[in-house]
Amino acid sequence: MLDAATGTTTTTLFDPLRLGKIHLANRIVMAPMTRLRSGPSGVPGDLLVEHYRQRAGLGMIVTEGTYPSRESQAYAGQPGIADDEQAQGWARVADAVHAEGGRIVLQLMHGGRTAHPAVNGGRRVIAPSAVAVSGELHTADGKEPFVVPEPMTPEDFGRVVQEHVVAARRAIGAGLDGVEIHAANGYLLQQFLSPASNRRTDEHGGSSVNRTRFVVRVVEAVAEAVGAEHVGIRISPEHGHQDVFEPDRDDVLATYGELLDGLRPLGLSYLSVLHHEPTGDLVEKLAARFGGHVMVNSGFATVTSLHEAERLLQAPFVDAVAVGRPVIANPDLVERWRRGHALNEPRPDLFYADIADGYTDYAFLPAG
Repeated sequence: MLDAATGTTTTTLFDPLRLGKIHLANRIVMAPMTRLRSGPSGVPGDLLVEHYRQRAGLGMIVTEGTYPSRESQAYAGQPGIADDEQAQGWARVADAVHAEGGRIVLQLMHGGRTAHPAVNGGRRVIAPSAVAVSGELHTADGKEPFVVPEPMTPEDFGRVVQEHVVAARRAIGAGLDGVEIHAANGYLLQQFLSPASNRRTDEHGGSSVNRTRFVVRVVEAVAEAVGAEHVGIRISPEHGHQDVFEPDRDDVLATYGELLDGLRPLGLSYLSVLHHEPTGDLVEKLAARFGGHVMVNSGFATVTSLHEAERLLQAPFVDAVAVGRPVIANPDLVERWRRGHALNEPRPDLFYADIADGYTDYAFLPAG
């Protein structure tokens, strides 16, 4: 919009935005956040329908990470889109969000080495290389150490690509507005990007070009299947989550630069970047390599305030801001920020509880 005082054009959080085929009423996006309320079936039920419906006032909702195949499931209670019943659950979610005028995209998340036989039904755990995550995972039967994954074979590559394609088609068929490919936070696709988790010596390991090869292949296949204008990708360079360490800035820039060079010709809907300096030099360079719409997220350790979101949006390469915990506690966050109201405080002890408390019971502003 035009700033009357300066005569320059400024953008606010409350201005509309078009990301590919997705029209956003404002530029505040719900970041994808694992909440583990889909039970053993992985079917989105009434709780998820109500949770996402309540937050339809955001410019766009990005769902929690959703597994494309049973093998790829990383958490007990995580929703999936690996079969028609799960897709029907997501159709109910999409219908509820659309009835409130909102937009919603589904994040496709393959756990890779963060999966576990105690979670994925005793299936294989696969990754770029036989390097386990340190520490333990919460399962239905208590904590279990992460297992050493099986290095992916050529057959695995083709199968995982197809799983993403089929899942994306299910999502679009269920009425969601798009899909976001999860290449961040230490899950399978980022496991390929990092030399800490990718120790391969074939065409998928070693050089920065080789480490990006499989990620590009997955995104290309999904974009071809459902249309690039319905596809975004999320990355988290230097985040170091789940032992996917990336300490060498030169290697990070080379690797993610190669990745985005490979994706640029596709014309994807958007790039989502999680980084502790979301408007810093690295993200600015990567945004230029991508050449399309960019949303940023300041990371797990930082709670995004209204002031911070406004500051981030003023960077010339930022088009939208992904917000996490304030959206958990404030389903009407857009109106609270727009009208200058105080915020509800989140209840972290209930983030992963399989109940409505701390999920769908946060207070709204009084009507009027």
